[in-house]
Amino acid sequence: MMVQYHRIKNQYQDCLLFYRMGDFYELFFKDAVIASEALDIVLSKRGKNKGQDIPMCGVPAHSADNYLQTLIRKGFRVAVCEQIEDVSETKKRGAKAVVAREVVRVLTPGTLTEEALLDARSHNFLAAVSLVRGNVAIAWIDISVGSLQVTPCSIDELSIHLAQISPNEVLIPEHVDTTVTDILDGTASTIMPLANVHFDSSSANRQLCKLYNVRTLTAFGEFSRPELGAMGAIVSYINITQKGKKPILQPPARKHSKDTVQIDATTRRNLEITRDFSGQRKTSLLGSIDRTYTAAGARLLEQRITAPSTQIDKILQRHQAVSFFMQQSDLRQSVRHQLRGIPDLNRSLTRLSLHRGTPRDLGALRNGLKRARILCELLDGEESTEADHSSTTKPLISNDENYAALMVSREKLTGFDELLDLLEVAVTEEPPSFMKDGGLVKEGFCKELDEERKLRDQGRNHIASMQKNLAEETGISSLKIKHNNILGYFIEIPRAHADKLLTPPLSQSFIHRHTVANALRFTTERLATAESRLLNAASRAQEIENRIFGELNEQVLLTAQHLAETTAGLAEIDVAASLAELAEELNWCRPRIDNSGILDIKGGRHPVVEQSLHGLTGQPFVANDCFLAGTDESPRIRLITGPNMAGKSTYLRQNALIVLLTQAGSFVPAESVQLGVVSQIFSRVGASDELAKGRSTFMVEMVETAVILNQARSNALVILDEIGRGTATYDGLSIAWATLEHLHEVNRCRALFATHYHELTQLTNQLSRIANATVSVREWENKIIFLYEVHNGAAERSYGVQVAKLAGMPESVVERAREILNCLEEDEQNAAGKTASLIDELPLFAESRQASQNQLPPETNTLINKLNQINPDELSPLDALSLIYELNELTNKK
Repeated sequence: MMVQYHRIKNQYQDCLLFYRMGDFYELFFKDAVIASEALDIVLSKRGKNKGQDIPMCGVPAHSADNYLQTLIRKGFRVAVCEQIEDVSETKKRGAKAVVAREVVRVLTPGTLTEEALLDARSHNFLAAVSLVRGNVAIAWIDISVGSLQVTPCSIDELSIHLAQISPNEVLIPEHVDTTVTDILDGTASTIMPLANVHFDSSSANRQLCKLYNVRTLTAFGEFSRPELGAMGAIVSYINITQKGKKPILQPPARKHSKDTVQIDATTRRNLEITRDFSGQRKTSLLGSIDRTYTAAGARLLEQRITAPSTQIDKILQRHQAVSFFMQQSDLRQSVRHQLRGIPDLNRSLTRLSLHRGTPRDLGALRNGLKRARILCELLDGEESTEADHSSTTKPLISNDENYAALMVSREKLTGFDELLDLLEVAVTEEPPSFMKDGGLVKEGFCKELDEERKLRDQGRNHIASMQKNLAEETGISSLKIKHNNILGYFIEIPRAHADKLLTPPLSQSFIHRHTVANALRFTTERLATAESRLLNAASRAQEIENRIFGELNEQVLLTAQHLAETTAGLAEIDVAASLAELAEELNWCRPRIDNSGILDIKGGRHPVVEQSLHGLTGQPFVANDCFLAGTDESPRIRLITGPNMAGKSTYLRQNALIVLLTQAGSFVPAESVQLGVVSQIFSRVGASDELAKGRSTFMVEMVETAVILNQARSNALVILDEIGRGTATYDGLSIAWATLEHLHEVNRCRALFATHYHELTQLTNQLSRIANATVSVREWENKIIFLYEVHNGAAERSYGVQVAKLAGMPESVVERAREILNCLEEDEQNAAGKTASLIDELPLFAESRQASQNQLPPETNTLINKLNQINPDELSPLDALSLIYELNELTNKK
């Protein structure tokens, strides 16, 4: 066995080998040490190798998914080695023959398909980066769904695309530019180098043509060499990890950078789009707006939020679909009622295509398609015959555009009638989890199966009846007919009654087979006949069910393309209905989208903070307007001043999120919105450092600001908060000033710029496209009251001392700070002198200065005392010259 283990392990050196032994997966040697630590399970030993104990650990096969999930999340690759033959076949080769085993798949972070290992509401992407002579492309796929996409990009855009896709695993050539590896080091993805041959474009073209059974890929688009190389690497990797089994892959779709809003990783983190700062989904933008009922709908919503569209036609179509459900409240509730019961059809279909499906996957397809048929009836205004559907109201087509937009999705819910009819008559209402459990096929579907089941079931009844009769014939009431895998069926009696069956006349018909501690076991010709009949019927029934399962699986795969379209349509309807539910619940409005370049938000609110406030305190959110004009008009930039805690950062973020939601196809939290399409969103908010990379907080701030100034185009939206605050006052002011000028003169984009440098408010007199805005506060009895209202104008002060008091600073510190502030503000021209005099009054500085003087040499103290006695205004030129000689003698003394 260990010879076999080493032979297999040598082929998968970079993986943990899950080696199947009966009901367990075992790990040996170094794998066992690593796994026991990663899984927190006991490390034991079994046998010896070169005189040393062999480390071993294992996990039960029935609960292996939980352990695999832990290992994958920790970045390990796992090769699953199964027993590929029955033990009975092994015995035919000899008593010492070893069960044949081989690796059936390799689990990696980007190639998971098992339901237990995946987050149903998020994609699990595998990506590949290809470079050919400086040209870059990135391809990505969710194997569990089957969508393959590719886009060309520059090196500078690579990090943006990776942030958008957020792959769990990235394939790169073994020898790749260090610039690419540096970019990948900044992601949370598992990096997997592959031999360069896997990225060869010519080989990739042949592989893809064979995969899609076409002579040329032209029908799918014109792909460059880097794009072909990236897609080819993914297909090769799937072949390696799935051991030649291919999931259902949709035709490759070429994406263009200009079709979606470009959002870098820093901006995604600052805006908390899919995860908040603590890594939680629930309190992110996505978590707060997700009202979808299906797994596919949740993944589609995430995709739209992470990659908002820049195509006006597509955005309008999404808004129209939401509007339709807003107008049809009763219909929306009926539709959502049906959506709630739809399983994850995409992933069931993928598992079936990889021959890892279970009877439950067939049941899931049947149930999902059944509800899809009902949805068609609902959207067509037909009366449903389903008992769980109560609404028969025909949709009021009050807006043809809205209805037409939704019908694009409704038309995808077709092409499966024949398959659904087959599954309804073939598959039981509650299919088993595994084929070995039996019970997949309905009674009446297969006459041959029904006959075998009848024989099997009658045989079992016959065994029970036989036990009763034998007990009466022998007078042994404790006689039992039992079964095990070694003896089959046998008669067991207590040892005390042994003489009755071992002596004539009963000994002639009862054949002794086995003796155990307290019982004897026998058989009879009648029992042997019944056993043969029973076992053959059960085995035959299982064989027939296995055959039918395979046939149903093949029928599913024949309609795979239609099923993929159906699941896409269901997801689109789910997203539209859920966004309509959200809009009605929270009073969101439909935004207007155009090419005007304007950003005009009336009564805007933060989508996450508003819900949080309502849930925690019941307080209303203070709505605010935001207007940024079209190109070369005023204002393109708003300079926002006001104290900390007054809501500046919230105001910045809410406007960026309203833009993002608009272009994702959602209604928005505002009274009204007009938006000229935004192609990029940049955010530089908050303070953080990257000490592991040698970057201080200020350095990180400058790097992020540099990215914005170098990449932002005129149709970008930029939000900046407190630029320059991480360094000295004049340095920071200078940087903030220059940044504002650059945004105005060079980038010429729409921007919201929050600052505490009040000097910048004077720039509105010099730069025509900048306007001042401030957050309202009031002072009352030395307290600050935040009004959270943004209006035109500049703040008079920052109220930092008042905010410090709110934060709980000691009263003595607050009072001293107020005294210093008042002194500094009395006469700005003499601020330096007053600061010096104030420092003299501080005990800490006075004590430090006295301590320093006490440590000086005597000659230095004499020199200082001499200087302190001199009044320069009273010295004549001759006295001054004499003084210089005297001081010179003092300093030259040893």
